[in-house]
Amino acid sequence: MTTESPLNTALVQLRGTVDKLGLSENDWQTLSTPRRVLQVAVPLRRDNGDVEMYDGYRVQYSTTRGPSKGGVRYHPDVDLDETISLAMLMTWKCALTNLPYGGAKGGIAVDPSKLSARENERLTRRYTSEILPIIGPERDIPAPDVGTDERNMAWMMDTYSVNAGFSVPSVVTGKPIVLGGSLGRTSATGDGVAIATREALRARGIDINGATVAIQGFGKVGYWTAVALENMGMKVVAVSDVNGAVTGFSSVADLWSYFLANGNLDIPGSDRLTNQELLHLDVDVLIPAALADAITGATAPGIKAKIVVEGANGPTSPLGDAILQDKGVLVVPDILANSGGVIVSYFEWVQDKQNYFWSADEVRENLSSIMMRALHEVEAVSNTKSVTWRDAALMIGVGRVAEAHHLRGLYP
Repeated sequence: MTTESPLNTALVQLRGTVDKLGLSENDWQTLSTPRRVLQVAVPLRRDNGDVEMYDGYRVQYSTTRGPSKGGVRYHPDVDLDETISLAMLMTWKCALTNLPYGGAKGGIAVDPSKLSARENERLTRRYTSEILPIIGPERDIPAPDVGTDERNMAWMMDTYSVNAGFSVPSVVTGKPIVLGGSLGRTSATGDGVAIATREALRARGIDINGATVAIQGFGKVGYWTAVALENMGMKVVAVSDVNGAVTGFSSVADLWSYFLANGNLDIPGSDRLTNQELLHLDVDVLIPAALADAITGATAPGIKAKIVVEGANGPTSPLGDAILQDKGVLVVPDILANSGGVIVSYFEWVQDKQNYFWSADEVRENLSSIMMRALHEVEAVSNTKSVTWRDAALMIGVGRVAEAHHLRGLYP
């Protein structure tokens, strides 16, 4: 387990947690093995009549604490190992935040930017039909992830509902509001990252007002994180997208307006940076909010930030993590920092099942309550056990799943 890959990273973290908790080898076997793995061929008829085949996946890592829950990712690099690792992390995340879910993940190895809207719809509907036997409101509830959005969730919900013969809004979350989506779901992950950032600054005794932040990524997570941080009084000094990073802009709102109008971050008066240069800025907080393995053995030595808040899933490799620990950097792990999305997805699922919907203020209040409880639990375990916040978060999450396994027993 030395290769810096998402699955090996997740397994290294789990092995260390099992050892710290004093769990048995039987526990390791159970916890390190996904419950159900489905790989499907997804045919797509392109607009020109050509038929192309894509690999699709759905992994249900655990159902011990409830139905599995996890996003659907459209990206060329999607593969089975990555999908398993993300489903594993979602399992610990749901347990850490005490949601009644296990973890799942799915996706298609495709570049959605190269699909027309009609092609995206056909691909999504066919993928949904291929995984139909294992999803459902009481089985596995998909949600949007990298490369997908509320439009994809509407198509997934409709495909499932047509096959069921009646409308089933609770089969997915992250839907449009008019189809049973929840207020606050779009910004939920970013809102949660911002809450985690604020509490990490408090834990380190750094004044929130004017604290400087660099964000790697300016998509669904990075953008909403930046907005929430500015509203809290922090200063976002740099952001990046796939083409590189930018600094020197006046505000996130101005940068976002320019991006929507021009499709790039080259706002007049700003300075360009590489993505690696962004990682090495002298700021209070660094937030990797793009893809996995941004902070590795190669990039971690140059990090100057006092705090790293993981907005992305698995952005720090084990070697990178060890280097940050030696440097005294406080790392808020992904399963804690970016849990806002699944928390509000849970709210959406509950609202759909009850046919009773909450106000935006109720969503924000309940999100903050669950995030704050989890943050304080992690901080307390970190202090009492003298472990990192990542170790503390994993010990809580993995420990709850292991306890549930023990209580349910082994059938037959």
